[in-house]
Amino acid sequence: MEYTVATFYHFADLPDFEAKQVPIKAFCDGQSVLGTIILAPEGINGTIAGPSAGITATLDFLRADGRLAKLPTRLSYTDRKTFHRMRVILRPEIVTLGDPSVNPNEAVGQYVEPKDWNALINDPEVTLIDTRNDYEVEVGTFKGAIDPKTTTFGEWPEYVENNLDPETHPKIAMFCTGGIRCEKASAHLLKNGFKQVFHLRGGILSYLENVPESESAWEGDCFVFDHRVAVKHGLEQGDFEICFGCRWPISEEDTRSPLYEPGVSCPRCAEELTDERRARLRERHKQVMLARKRNGTHIGEQPKRKPKKQTQHND
Repeated sequence: MEYTVATFYHFADLPDFEAKQVPIKAFCDGQSVLGTIILAPEGINGTIAGPSAGITATLDFLRADGRLAKLPTRLSYTDRKTFHRMRVILRPEIVTLGDPSVNPNEAVGQYVEPKDWNALINDPEVTLIDTRNDYEVEVGTFKGAIDPKTTTFGEWPEYVENNLDPETHPKIAMFCTGGIRCEKASAHLLKNGFKQVFHLRGGILSYLENVPESESAWEGDCFVFDHRVAVKHGLEQGDFEICFGCRWPISEEDTRSPLYEPGVSCPRCAEELTDERRARLRERHKQVMLARKRNGTHIGEQPKRKPKKQTQHND
């Protein structure tokens, strides 16, 4: 079966966001749509997957609310079941910065279309920053981009305070997976005195979808928060898996390591797992393999990301 995957977000005033949780969940259930939708006073953020007709109906249902009528959506397709459940979550923010005074509904930086992105980041006066987390950057990023080495988006304000200055960084261009984090980061920079702030409209996914690989400044794959793990140009399936021991992306090279155990560990976490956790992961992997043989689905313990292990790398 081919699944349609829809990713979307929209900053909008939703003071009644709590009241929307139950009807949205019920509608998705009725359409066999799975995934995660986050609702907050500042808007909506989600990734859902299911049959094409169900995705279309769900997006129409969301857009029936006039505040979400212009909800932008990106569609991709996979034969892999992307989610195993449907969740509609209530949160203070649709992407957690941790500063409630930053409101993208009031002001954001300048949007840059994917076709214009290369010209902007080739400007020597532009400071190019990847606003994603460290494990995402490891899978791929734009050539020459700064990696803030953050583990969560909530660390962004501290990074800015310690590393950026409006006088020495007059032009800042930012990007993230789908555009939501860099859009909110742009609102944060404007609030803190930065004037020329740019962000990639639609994020990396829009760039990979619209810019030919022959003209691309992107290096590697793009990490995504579903079972595809990563995508390439044209939003085709990438070459990474997820380690269930630490939830870091695993490359083909990682799988050749003697420390790699499918469904259990990778070179990053193999020596840190307790015997108890290793046993649980092995049992989970065993059940997953049995379910696949039965053409079924096993929903067990979800992987928990551990802090990045500090290792020495040779240049």
